[in-house]
Amino acid sequence: MPRAEPRSHLGTHEVFNQPVPRHRDPWADDIPLRAILGEDADLAALGAALGSAEIAEAARDAQTRLPELRTFDRSGRRIDEVHFHPGYHRLMDLGLSAGYAATAWDGTGSHLKHAAINYMFSQVEPGVCCPMTMTYAAVPALGADPALAALWQPRLIARAYDPSRRAVAEKPAVTLGMAMTEKQGGSDVRANSTRAIPDGEGYRLHGHKWFCSAPMCDGFLTLAQTDAGITCFLVPRWLPDGTRNPFTILRLKDKLGNKANASSEIEYDGTYAHRLGEDGRGVQTIIEMVHHTRLDTAMAPAGLMRAALAEAVHWARGRTTFQRKLIDQPLMRAVLADLALESESALLLALDVARAFDDPAKRPYARLSVALAKFLSNKRAPGMIYECMECLGGMGYVEDTPLPMLYREAPLNSIWEGSGNVICLDILRTLMREPEAGAQLNARLDAARGLDARFDIALAAHRDRWPSLPPESQARWFAESLATLLAGAVMLADSPVAPDYIGARMGDARGQVFGAVGEIDTRAVLARI
Repeated sequence: MPRAEPRSHLGTHEVFNQPVPRHRDPWADDIPLRAILGEDADLAALGAALGSAEIAEAARDAQTRLPELRTFDRSGRRIDEVHFHPGYHRLMDLGLSAGYAATAWDGTGSHLKHAAINYMFSQVEPGVCCPMTMTYAAVPALGADPALAALWQPRLIARAYDPSRRAVAEKPAVTLGMAMTEKQGGSDVRANSTRAIPDGEGYRLHGHKWFCSAPMCDGFLTLAQTDAGITCFLVPRWLPDGTRNPFTILRLKDKLGNKANASSEIEYDGTYAHRLGEDGRGVQTIIEMVHHTRLDTAMAPAGLMRAALAEAVHWARGRTTFQRKLIDQPLMRAVLADLALESESALLLALDVARAFDDPAKRPYARLSVALAKFLSNKRAPGMIYECMECLGGMGYVEDTPLPMLYREAPLNSIWEGSGNVICLDILRTLMREPEAGAQLNARLDAARGLDARFDIALAAHRDRWPSLPPESQARWFAESLATLLAGAVMLADSPVAPDYIGARMGDARGQVFGAVGEIDTRAVLARI
């Protein structure tokens, strides 16, 4: 049906100089993304769907009509279920049917293509990405048990969404989450107190989990103590005989953002579980899942930044101030161009990491670079998105625009799967324990030498400052410097505006805030938006 346009001529005034809101196709509108991925009919179709009015409305409903915890049925029997708005289910169906969890594993795509899907979804509704990311990331972890893999893996990579409450064997498609964090330990999972007691071929779990995202998944990878130490387990939500596995949802977390996703606090009270991997080696087993979820936590901030930048540029192109379009005013162009460089560098850095995930020979580089990208992009995202908000003035602070949602979302991926300090220490540990990771990273950086003198100077300065690993107290400075150099190397390889990025991030002629820059070719940079 044709859309009825809203009225501009009102009783008291005429509405003008207000850019008309638009539904943006996150594939067709993104020149850097398409330059890396090339022609891809699947991604083009997904982009068109994500840019539709229908999906925009579903996303808005999922973000504002929040998940509801239903602990009991009408007669007082325990059910521990979360009810979602249909908009949530529509988005889950779109993402999983498009291959969000499948394309890296089913022979139809790659981790690079998966990352592109995550990037586009993060621009429209980031909350649903959590369960889909965990489902994608669980696939390799299940390889630790061939029998469990045979049952679960085909359903994890099925291009379908089935939210019904049935045992896994009865479903064509399933989702899988994780529950590791406990109150007393946080990132120190070896301090977990949940116990696992043998029960026939399985185990019974007793304990709590302080954070369990997406509690309506069909199963969860979780950690518990056995006599051998921390061990990984697979907890099915629904048992083979159709009964409910004890899985007590104490409450849903009242979070700053990520509102569409139900994060919860749970208890295991005799909960049945299958051991996954070797007894006492739970961290080593679940790290495969963490490694792949980190890819999405490095990719998602690029999506959030791109969505915020698109809003700022659209506003500036459609808004007139002091007799000129905002986009034509030199100071606004400097701000937008600087923001655009940040957005493009975050995208290309994450895509470079994703390409390494597709090459087994580059696994050491992937292990290190995903941590560097996660650290840098997530630390830059909140300030970048705030500046985009400010480009719209008061409108950017209003929930009618997506900018408040994007701003609330911005801290999440830095906290999830290892906050800043954890990631920086992990970078140092990787460089110390895996010499090949450092060698591959240095080869990537050295390949960019000679392309821009400013990059060469910055790289030499980094190596002079840290001829060996830094003390722990300097880990953030070291990680930021190394990640920025890697982003510069990737930009020099893949972006025609790399000289502007190098000048703005590695030269001396700039201030501390976005837009406080020297010379940028704003025409060339903004032409890519």
